[in-house]
This record gives sequence, structure tokens and C-alpha cells, in this order.
Amino acid sequence: MNPRAAGLLLHATSLPGAFGIGDFGPEAIRFLDWAAGAGQTIWQVLPLSPIAFANSPYASPSAFAGNPLLVSPEVLVRDGLLPASAIEEVPSFPLERVDFKAVIQWKESLLRRSWEHFRGSAPPDARRELDAFVAAPEQAGWLTEWAMFVALKARFDGRAWTSWDRDLARRAPEALARAERELGEEIGYHQYLQFLFFRQWTALRSEANARGIRILGDAPIYVAGDSADVWMNPHLFQLDEDLRPEFVSGVPPDYFSEEGQLWGGPLYRWDRLEAEGFAWWIERIRANLRMYDLLRIDHFRGFAGYWAVPAGEKTAKNGRWLPGPGMKLFRALRAALGEMPIVAEDLGEFTPDVKDLLSEVGVPGMRVLQFGFLEIDSDHAPERHPANSIAYTGTHDNDTTRGWFASLDPEERARVLEYFGGDGREIEWDMIRACYTSAADRAVVPMQDVLGLGSEARMNTPSKTDGNWAWRVRGDALTAERAARLKRLAILSGRIGAP
Repeated sequence: MNPRAAGLLLHATSLPGAFGIGDFGPEAIRFLDWAAGAGQTIWQVLPLSPIAFANSPYASPSAFAGNPLLVSPEVLVRDGLLPASAIEEVPSFPLERVDFKAVIQWKESLLRRSWEHFRGSAPPDARRELDAFVAAPEQAGWLTEWAMFVALKARFDGRAWTSWDRDLARRAPEALARAERELGEEIGYHQYLQFLFFRQWTALRSEANARGIRILGDAPIYVAGDSADVWMNPHLFQLDEDLRPEFVSGVPPDYFSEEGQLWGGPLYRWDRLEAEGFAWWIERIRANLRMYDLLRIDHFRGFAGYWAVPAGEKTAKNGRWLPGPGMKLFRALRAALGEMPIVAEDLGEFTPDVKDLLSEVGVPGMRVLQFGFLEIDSDHAPERHPANSIAYTGTHDNDTTRGWFASLDPEERARVLEYFGGDGREIEWDMIRACYTSAADRAVVPMQDVLGLGSEARMNTPSKTDGNWAWRVRGDALTAERAARLKRLAILSGRIGAP
């Protein structure tokens, strides 16, 4: 099998369609057909988990649940789980941005209607399928607890779990049993949403695999403080007696922010995780590997050493490095799961301990071309890419290539043009070609670069809390000409065989 491959980075929410946000329906199948025709064999998605603060999938209230906003209304109708009349009149959503407030309101109403329809007239096979999903061992450790967490948040008007009634915040058994009785119908609804998500995602992944496309998923290293995971396992996190974080996550000043990035999630108690054989992490990775063919582990350097910021700080500047679990975690993961098809997001401050850990784990890292021209002889320059890596023009945290090039100062821009020998009019294709001809076994390009878009199409700006995660591709942008150009480059660079 050819180890060299080409892929696209496109979050599922960015898929085209008429329902305000990308989903797992017919437009996703159309995208897969287009990508296969373009010689692509990897589709990288960002985390598919539920969103909360700032609509970020990296600050999710669950490390195990799926995002119900990705459920396709058209597939629900096709499968008899929603009356066709429910989608006859759809609000006029923007095609190039996600209006999260409007989409969440409309989609929640639609999903409630599907639940009512299911309870009243669901096909018998679907009822048995839901019962089997809820009872399956794969969901035993999280599904009911997640459904109860969401139901309780609604009861407490969306407040963080630390401000709930004390017996529920501290998970007193009698209080939980009473809540399960009182909220049974709402708990059932949220179990149903997860059933729909995983049912549709499993079918879409199968369609991708049938076209020779593997899914590269994404697992953020941290979870949100206001999450089912922390509520269920407070002893595994650095919390004080009032269950509030003592230190929070982030990174020091870097390329993206002069004040660092203050993520704000609670940090792990690695000593307690180790004492429990890293069981929580094993189940988390196991769940992700059931969802994806390949898995990118976000902020890999945090396993070597992590940046701890005292709770209450306004920026990430005043943190300190503390040792992570290192190889002990990965030995436990391998003992439980065997060799894992994972990729390390090894960007940021790359100190010797991080290099040693990445080398010992032996998994591919990442190289980002936009970083390759900021200094002479950079590890991110195309000629320095190792085979065991993934080459990117940029990531979801970077500006698009056109936006990045426009923001360079004259000296930097001249260096880039001297490197490529062009005039910069198609800088995105210069970068795509360099990415494809890199020695890296895999090359992944954000869809925005294939479309030649500028900063208006940027997916995320770190440390910015509004306007992120909203970009969407227009369906008419997936042209045969762009597919043919990508495929030709994939053939020339040995990433697919010639016809």
C-alpha cells in the first residue's frame, strides 16, 4: 500500500447545505464523492463533540458525546424518524457562515419533533436499535450520565454544575436516583440524540471508507470545567474543596498570541489517573478509535510537560511548566488498546522532553508550511519534513494561506516569493504543491486553501472568543476543475497512482 496520501481538512459543520450548518446528510456524501474524484484519501475533521463556550469543539461539555447539531434532517425524514413536513419550510440561513444562535434554536425544535415522532410512530426496528444502543457496553460509562448532566443543566437554567444544589453537584447517590426518576423523559431524549448522532456518523464513515477515504479525527487534550466528565470524575482534576479549579490550562506567549492562550479548563491530577491505571484516558481513546480511522491527539506536548496558570489570571503569561505523565500514559494505552493509529499535534514550544517523548511513542507529528518561512532552516520548511509526519499548508488555528501571505511584512513576503520563484498570485497553489511534494507521508490541506479564500474564511483565531468556527463552504465551490487540479498534483507527487 502506498504510504503517501493526500487529504483535506474540513470540519463537518463547514459542509454546505440548506439547514444552516453542515451535517451528515446528502451534502456530506456529495463532498465525499468530490474528494474521492480529487484523489483524496484522508478527510480530517475537528472534534465532533458538543459545543458550548464560544461554539468551540475544543471546549466541549463531553469527551464522549457527539454534537446533535450535526444530525441530518434529510436522513431523519428518509429513515422515518421525522415527518417530511418538518423540513418543508426552512429559515433562510446564510450559506457561508453558521449563525449558531439561529441554528441551535431551529435544530433543537426539529430534534424535539423527531423525538415526539419517534415515541409515537417509530418503526419497530428503530425502537430495537435505540434500546440496543443505550444498553451497549460502549455507552455504559458515559451515556446515561451525559444525558442526566444535560437534563440537570436545563433544570438549573444552564448554570455550571458547581452551582447546582450541593447534593447534585457532589453526586450524592440518593439525589442522583431522585433526579433520574424525575427527569426520565428528558434523559431519554438526550440518549435518543446520541443514538441519532452515532447512527448517522457510522453510516457516513462507512460511505467514506467505501470511497477509499479514511477519517482523521481529533481529540482535544483537555475538557471543559463545566462538563459531564469533570462532574462525574472531580477527583481526577485539580480542584479545590469547593470543586473549582486551582490551576487552569493554556500555553505561554506564542506565535498566535503575545499574552499566551488561556484555555481555562481544569488540569488533570495525573497522579490519581496513574493510580487508576489511566482508565479514564484508555476509555476516552477507545471511544475515539471507534469513531475514526486515524486520531490526532491535540497539544501532545502537554503529556511531556503542561502549562499551569493559577485560576483567576486574566492571561496565560503567569503560568509555569509542570511535568506530564510522559511515556507511562502511552504504555498503559498500548497495553489496553495495542498499536494505535494516532497522530501527535506537536506544535508550539518544542523542548527536548517533547522531542524525546514523540520519538519514544513513535507516531507521526505535524509540519505547517506557514511556520517554515519565519526563520532560516526551519523544521517546518518543506525540505525538512520527515517521512513520518503530516504536512499542512496551515491548520484550523492558522489564517488561510492567502490571508497569511497578505499579512506578511515586505521582507517575509520577499523570502516566500524567492523560495517559490513565483509572483504570489496563486500563493495557495504554490503552498499546496510544496505540501504535496514534501517528503512527509501525508499531506493535508485546509479546504479554504483549495478554494483560494482569504482571511474572511479563517476558521479560528486563538485567544479570540467571538466569530470563530463559523465558516462554511458553498456547494457550488466544489467544481470539477478544482478536483482535477488536486488529483493531478496527487498523481505527480506520488500520493495516488496514475490512472
